[in-house]
Order: sequence, then structure tokens, then C-alpha cells
Amino acid sequence: MSQATDQTEGGGYTPKNDRKVIIVTDGTSSMTPEMGASYGVHVVPVHILFGTKAYRTGIDIDSGLFYQLLRSSKQLPTTAQPSVMDFIQVYTELAQQEKPIVSIHASVKLTATVESAMAASKELPELSIHPIDTKSISVGLALMVTAAARAADAGKSAEEIVQLVGDLIPKMNIIFTVDTLEYLQRGGRIGGATALIGAALSIKPVLHVQDGLVAPLEKPRTRKRAVRRLLELMEESLVSGQTVHAAVLHCIAPEDAQALAEEIQEQFSCAEMIVMEAGPIIGTHAGPGTLGVAFYGE
Repeated sequence: MSQATDQTEGGGYTPKNDRKVIIVTDGTSSMTPEMGASYGVHVVPVHILFGTKAYRTGIDIDSGLFYQLLRSSKQLPTTAQPSVMDFIQVYTELAQQEKPIVSIHASVKLTATVESAMAASKELPELSIHPIDTKSISVGLALMVTAAARAADAGKSAEEIVQLVGDLIPKMNIIFTVDTLEYLQRGGRIGGATALIGAALSIKPVLHVQDGLVAPLEKPRTRKRAVRRLLELMEESLVSGQTVHAAVLHCIAPEDAQALAEEIQEQFSCAEMIVMEAGPIIGTHAGPGTLGVAFYGE
């Protein structure tokens, strides 16, 4: 099978300087500011709070500090989307380039970030801003952002990039496994009854993002079987020989993530493979040990 063009977080990609369009996303994409810069994308930080102490993802807190605080904190942190004023500030600064802005964000059913972006765009009617609800999150969102970045490099207009992302929304697949459902339950992303059953049976559930929400998919009893199902479900979703864009995410499980990425590259024809640490936002809601893949076929 073909080798991926991007083996790590933005490695090997060089954005062009003559784009007609500015691409914006936010921290729920799991893209760090550095990864965003490597694709020529502006990443608006999401806020994470440990008690009364607030941090901006990718600026005041990285994954190392986050998991250190997570282990030592008696309470789970909370997350907050960028405010309308955050987006107004970002859009106003970017407007100096005198280019339209395509602002690509996570499912409104999981976070209100895109609502902040939409409200900010209404406050700046003189600017050409196109906020998009991708009905996705994390690496699924990141794959749409990298597709938009490549389209911008190819000279596509804002309207063409909006159409491109819209076409990718129904094609995107996100499947993942977690070590425990505790974090999803405590964060309100999955029902308490489901979490209780998962704990009682000691399962390593496989979940997916469906219609913009996290939903249980299967209930393997072991981590090994859960990871194997990720590959099997991916195969079932694709046409034989289809070229694939994929991204593997993990929460402090880099060896598992690299092994999964290598298996995907051996089994499928990958035009793109990104291996990403999921970051504090996903870590808060999914927990350490989370491993998953987002993908779509050409």
C-alpha cells in the first residue's frame, strides 16, 4: 500500500503564502498551535478549568501539564468554548490580511464553539466569514481542516472550500475505544446507565461519532479486541482499494497509536496519515488510554 504523506502532526507539509482564503479552527480539533501553523491554519484556543484556575489549550497548558494536573486533581476539569469576544479578536486581527475567512469547528451538539464563531461573524458584517459546523470533533475535525488547507493552497475560493468541507461531513468516520466510560459519563457525553454497565462488565467499549454525538457502537471485553475492531470497522466502511485519508488519535498512548497507524498503512492505501495526541479537551472527556481513528475515502 502507499505510504502516507503526513506521518506525524503536520510533518512534511509546507503551506503556501499566496492563499486567497484564511482557514481557522479551534482546540477541539486536537490541533496544537504549532500543528496549525504547519498547515497555515489559525487555531483558536479552548479554555480548560481546574477549579478556579483557567488555562488556554496550546498556550497556557500542554498535554504533559494537563495529565499531571488530571492525576493530582480531586475533581475533573471543565471545559469552555472560546467566547464571542475571543472570535471577534481573532477575526479582527486576521481581517488585516483582507481575505475571506473559513472557520471550521466541532459539532454544535458537543460544544457551543461554532455558535460563538457565528455570533462573532454577525458582529463583523463587513468581513467575509464562513463558520462551519462539521458535525465532527477532534481528529475528524482535523482531517477536514487539513483538506481545507490543501484546497486553499490549490487556490480555491472560500465558497469552494465551504462546499468541500460540506461534502466531507457525511463521509467522515470517527471510531475510538476508551479504557473507561467514567470520563464520558462524568462530562455528560454519555449516559450514566451505559457507563455503569461498562464498568460492571469491565468492557473496553468501541464508540463512534454519529449525527454529531458520541454513541456506543460495540462492547469488546479486551483492549486488544477493541483495537482490532477499529481496523475491522474501518475495512467495512470502505470500498476495496479506495484511497483513504486517516488520522489516529491517542490520550497518552503513543506506542499504541503508532502501532495502529502502521497497521492502517499496511492494510489501506493512505493518501494521508496523521498521528495526533488528542490533547486536553478530548483527554478531559475521554480519559487516558483513549485510542481511535478518523477517516474518509476519496
